[in-house]
Amino acid sequence: MPSTVLMPALALVRASHPEPAAAVTTVAGLLAWGVGHRGAGVVAVVLTVAASQLAVGWANDALDAGRDAAVGRTDKPVAAGAVSRRSTARAAALAALATPALALATNPSAALVATAGLLSALLYDWPLKFSPLSVLPYAVSFGSLPAFVVLALPGAPQPPVWLVAAAALLGAGAHFANALPDLADDARTGVRGLPHRLGAVGSRAAAAGLLLAATATLVIGPPGPPTAVGLAAVTAAVVVPPLTWYGSRAASRAGGRSVAAFRAVMVITLIDVVLLVSSGRVV
Repeated sequence: MPSTVLMPALALVRASHPEPAAAVTTVAGLLAWGVGHRGAGVVAVVLTVAASQLAVGWANDALDAGRDAAVGRTDKPVAAGAVSRRSTARAAALAALATPALALATNPSAALVATAGLLSALLYDWPLKFSPLSVLPYAVSFGSLPAFVVLALPGAPQPPVWLVAAAALLGAGAHFANALPDLADDARTGVRGLPHRLGAVGSRAAAAGLLLAATATLVIGPPGPPTAVGLAAVTAAVVVPPLTWYGSRAASRAGGRSVAAFRAVMVITLIDVVLLVSSGRVV
């Protein structure tokens, strides 16, 4: 394949925020398997969530290209000129249109929830990331993920309230953790979301508290007493964030952009999914 085609394609992949997209899609697939989807159902869930993640990532980089260039984000392909803003915006639109179409392979109720989660995430990209309501799309979109997965089952069963609440808490925590590396750059370009108003110390506290609350909700929400796995998950939710915050200080001192906070969220998320799958008490 000619390099003139390959390089922009690779840049477009990098502009999709591949690490969080892959992590969230993997979590959705594990959850789908854990709640009882058969092969076709797992595939439908994975493709729908992957499309929505691509849409949000591409929309984010297309909208933020000017701001990213202003603060020297050479790791951002659009800002660096490796792929055009127009191509990225078109890819975002195609992925956004594909999301409800793929979700309809399950049932209309699930497709409606998947679409609502996507729209909420796109509203974060613009305009809510600039407002004190910036945490709301994270809570809504993360909460919609398990709701979609459960509703996509045959018969469209109602998702448990505790499961949706735990995912919403996890999403809110992810917002504060994800904003931490960019607080200074965001301030320079006019972003004043809730983490920026709370500052680094407040955002770390909010992220740690919300991640712990999400895990505790998964432990005490289902019927029956907490399990040993659940108590271990709560312990991890207490220990992992402070360890990663500490690790991020080394990267900051070296002048790098630490992603330790985001990875802490992913670790807690995977632990929580393992907790759910192993407990067998979702629906």
